[in-house]
Amino acid sequence: MGAEPGQVVGVDAGGTATRALAVDPEGRVLGRGQSGGGNPNSHPPEQAAAHIAEAIGAALTAMDPALTRACTVGMAGTSKLSDPEVAAVFQRAWDGLGLGCPVRLVTDAEAAYAAATARPDGTVLIAGTGSIAGRIRKRRMARTVGGYGWLLGDEGSAFWIGREAVRFTLDALGRGEPLDGLAAAVLAEALGLSGVDQLTDGGRMAAWRGLITAANAEPPVRLARFAPLVSAAEEAGRPGAKEITERAADHLVASALETRDAGEDTPVVLVGSVLGERSPVGAKVRHRLAGFDVLTSPDGVLGAAWLAAVDAFGEDAPRPHS
Repeated sequence: MGAEPGQVVGVDAGGTATRALAVDPEGRVLGRGQSGGGNPNSHPPEQAAAHIAEAIGAALTAMDPALTRACTVGMAGTSKLSDPEVAAVFQRAWDGLGLGCPVRLVTDAEAAYAAATARPDGTVLIAGTGSIAGRIRKRRMARTVGGYGWLLGDEGSAFWIGREAVRFTLDALGRGEPLDGLAAAVLAEALGLSGVDQLTDGGRMAAWRGLITAANAEPPVRLARFAPLVSAAEEAGRPGAKEITERAADHLVASALETRDAGEDTPVVLVGSVLGERSPVGAKVRHRLAGFDVLTSPDGVLGAAWLAAVDAFGEDAPRPHS
């Protein structure tokens, strides 16, 4: 395999950043590239496509793009390319790179799963700003549970946790309950208020109205910024936080199990900040999945690069390494 010419490219195109790796047939990283967000749901398609092309071009700076044997882009928001006009924008970006291969798009979930394991079948559970569970078969997404976005779902995600924190705070304000811990943190973050447990009834109502106004004045996904406050409140033993993280874990585990057959012994790959090993939700999810082969995805760009290597060099292609 080492005598084969050329390279492959893997890309992780997320909402805030895009990263690309160029890898040789032995799995050695030859080049790296980075640019802005490549999710066409978060950015205008022209901008998202340009960011992905820029990252690929940077990774191939020292190489002949025409010798690229395979290129796999793991992207959040692949559904956007079902629009022919959006797909044409991306195709023009690919054409401008001069690659010696077509670009294959996969979901960010498929790339994340491949980063964690070489096994072709299993489950991927993602919980970052949004959430989704996927049934992986032959390294392709075969079935999904959730992933509908903030308006229709994303239970257990950072958005969902942040929304529940705001709801908890509104309930506490409206019912005259103590405003320590989680509620105080939310009001400080959203409105810059301090000493809120001393508020009069009129002050509580003003804060109640202000919090609703502040939450609705921003894009809905901005509610995810309150999720870390829940984790901090739980670590401090404050009321409300544990109940939110317990329900988040229940939602996420139920989604993951719904993608699996009874008795299935394939891996469950966890992805995203909410499922991190230091996250209260991540710890609860792992506890509920005790007995399963639970893995943590290291980096989606490695999975995308390996999927490209499998396309170019076959199932025995080495997994990328620095």
